[in-house]
Amino acid sequence: MRNPFLIGERLYLRPLEESDIPTCLRWINDPEVTRTLASYRPINELREREWFQGQYKNEHNIILAIALKGSDKHIGNIGLHGIDWKERQAELGIIIGEKDEWDKGYGSEAISLMLGYGFDRLGLHRIYLRVYENNLRAIRCYEKAGFRREGVMRESHFSEGRYWDTILMGLLEGEWRELQSKPGEGKLV
Repeated sequence: MRNPFLIGERLYLRPLEESDIPTCLRWINDPEVTRTLASYRPINELREREWFQGQYKNEHNIILAIALKGSDKHIGNIGLHGIDWKERQAELGIIIGEKDEWDKGYGSEAISLMLGYGFDRLGLHRIYLRVYENNLRAIRCYEKAGFRREGVMRESHFSEGRYWDTILMGLLEGEWRELQSKPGEGKLV
C-alpha cells in the first residue's frame, strides 16, 4: 500500500498525489463518468493542477484517493468539502472514475471509511450530500449508509436533454453511531 491513511477490507484511502492528476483528468473529461456529477466542462491539465494545489491549501476540504489494496490501483476520489468547523458539518463527495470497478461495492466501502473519519476523528455532527435523482445507484448506496432524504431542489440539474431534481441527504452522528451498534446494519463493507 502506498501511503495509506484509512484502511478498509478491500481498499484504502490515501492522500491525493500530483502523480494522480493524469488519472483524475481522464475521469473528469469522460462524459460517462461525469454524467451524474456537477462537472460539465472539459478540464485541461493546468486547471486540474490548480484545483489540486488549492485543495491542500484549504482547511475546509479533505480529498483522498481511493486505491485497491492488492494492486494500489487508484480507482476514485472521496472527500469532505466545505467543512464548517463551527457547525461541525461537511458535504461528502465521491467519484469512482474507473468504470471497470463500478458495481463492486468500492464506493460503499470508501464512504464507510470516510464517515468513520468524519464522525470519530474530526468530531463532525452532520455529513450531508447532494445527489441527482437520475443517479439511482448512488441513492441506494447513500441510503444503505444511513443517509436520509432532507429535501429536494426541484429541476435544478440539466442533463441528457431534461431537468432533474437534486436530492439533499444527510446523516447525523447519533444516527451513524446507532447504525454502527447494530450487527449488519449501516455497515457498508
